Amino acid sequence: MAKKDTPPSVPSARNRKALRDYFIEEKIEAGIVLTGTEVKSLRLGRANINEAFAREAGGEIWLEGAHIPHYNPAGKDNHEPNRSRKLLLHRRQIARMIGQINRAGYTLVPLALFFNSRGMAKVEIGLGKGKHTYDKRQAVKDRDWKRQKERLMRDRG
Repeated sequence: MAKKDTPPSVPSARNRKALRDYFIEEKIEAGIVLTGTEVKSLRLGRANINEAFAREAGGEIWLEGAHIPHYNPAGKDNHEPNRSRKLLLHRRQIARMIGQINRAGYTLVPLALFFNSRGMAKVEIGLGKGKHTYDKRQAVKDRDWKRQKERLMRDRG
């Protein structure tokens, strides 16, 4: 199922560098397999997905590098903070993403980790291509010009 353009409600973690480093062409909402202590830690908003990425292994999509810290009240029954986590997607979605990664040179980038309206943990994944340095500079120029235009229109109007 394709994700709508509306942002996820109250994200537990957001990858701010992703939009700066990648051209995101499609956003997909995926479920994630978590343990109980991971869910409790996420509800406290203590996750970090800035260095995370998604990869394909054995016909499945896995989230790597996401850091969900220990939940202190759990004591010795805690989870591994940096373990690989399986993403839950439809078979057709997985096949299409694997094809895009292998043929077209796309990358799967986690954009946000959040809880949906039903309380289920979800990951928003972006299918994108990496930006070059000159692309990043052009984006900064465009943003500055847009700001200047808005100021000029506001001051004249």
